[in-house]
Amino acid sequence: MSVEESTAREPAAPPQRADEPWWPALRPLVRRLHFYAGIFIGPFLVVTALTGLLYIFTPQLERAIYDHELRVPPGPVTQSLTAQIAVAREALPGAELTAVRPAPTPTDTTRVIFDDPDVVGSYYRTVFVDPHTTEVRGVLETYGSSQSLPVRTWLAQLHRNLHLGEAGRVYSELAASWLWVVALGGLLMWVRRKRSSARSVVAPQVRGKGRRRVLSWHGSFGLWACAGMFFLSATGLTWSLFAGENVTAMRSALSWETPAVSTELPRQPAGDVGFDQVHAAAIAHGITGAVEITAPGGGAYKVEQTERRWPTQLDAVAVDPAGGNVVEELRFADFSLIAKLARWGVDAHMGLLFGLPNQLVLAALTIGLASTVFWAYRMWWLRRPTRGFGAPPERGAWRRVPGRVLAPIILAAAFIGYALPLLGASLLLFLAVDAVLGARRETGV
Repeated sequence: MSVEESTAREPAAPPQRADEPWWPALRPLVRRLHFYAGIFIGPFLVVTALTGLLYIFTPQLERAIYDHELRVPPGPVTQSLTAQIAVAREALPGAELTAVRPAPTPTDTTRVIFDDPDVVGSYYRTVFVDPHTTEVRGVLETYGSSQSLPVRTWLAQLHRNLHLGEAGRVYSELAASWLWVVALGGLLMWVRRKRSSARSVVAPQVRGKGRRRVLSWHGSFGLWACAGMFFLSATGLTWSLFAGENVTAMRSALSWETPAVSTELPRQPAGDVGFDQVHAAAIAHGITGAVEITAPGGGAYKVEQTERRWPTQLDAVAVDPAGGNVVEELRFADFSLIAKLARWGVDAHMGLLFGLPNQLVLAALTIGLASTVFWAYRMWWLRRPTRGFGAPPERGAWRRVPGRVLAPIILAAAFIGYALPLLGASLLLFLAVDAVLGARRETGV
């Protein structure tokens, strides 16, 4: 939710006594913050919502665009991984083999992943091989541990940073940092608003016109979308530039990190049994379905499940290259609750956890978020501001908030501003702008 209800300045209310309800005193302060955040952060929220909407259905888009690379006719015989890797090496001479993803079904290709000096960062060159004929079906640049193909990578970077690099990530972090604040403020004002019927809380006015009708759509849609907004904000911040570092540090300090199977060995392995025997050893230990086999690189092979839909399958084992024995294993069931929630939260944010139902819910949520911001600006336009951006809610409301309520709010704001640096910095900017405007209004400048 964004820009709030009225243009006109409210008449000054008498100071609140300590025994009086806190909300009447706090409401103007919440309205003012909601107003400023809605005006300035609204565009970031819309861009984030629309780019996220484009990203949601990239799995289907990938399958349609890269059908030749991803799909093959089923065959009577499946060739060894050794043979498939050999033809992939011929397609990319000089590149370093990183990992292999064996075809999980008879109609899928095998992905042979290489570290290519021509690509940097988390980008790889992946050769797609027909597991039945060892025909090379294509070579594509892929990104990250999810092996995103070019169209998905492009849309992901658009959502993440608008293709502006690290500096562009500020926009998405601002949106994620303020989304929950704007939603919470709007929720408080909407549910505590005086009205004649409970239906008007949860359902918009179908009839009528003008600002009141727009407000009903803005408020009721925001109410239904609030839980989703909180979820998107929390999970989006885990990827952010500044707050993400604090989230990582907090998880590390509390031992909430996602565990990983160790590939260290007590001694340098003498010999290498190869990918086929390693894959067979992993299958014998229950590591089945879609897996990625990471090359040893001086240690053990790592074989990890990659199925991120529900139920999540992320079991992993380390296999000694010398004898093909499993030397360590890690089960997703043994992850801590926080590590599981983090994994599920990220996957749900990406639309992967529950497949198509997950995607449809996210699509509805992003459209609802963009619509809520649109209605907010529509209300602002209906005020017909002639100077600046219209009259904000009254100043000085914080003076009427009881100390027992205001003190915890200030402490919480300081803590949150430290944990979410862009939120804290932009809040200070709002306060500075508000102080300057207030001083100019009082002096008549």
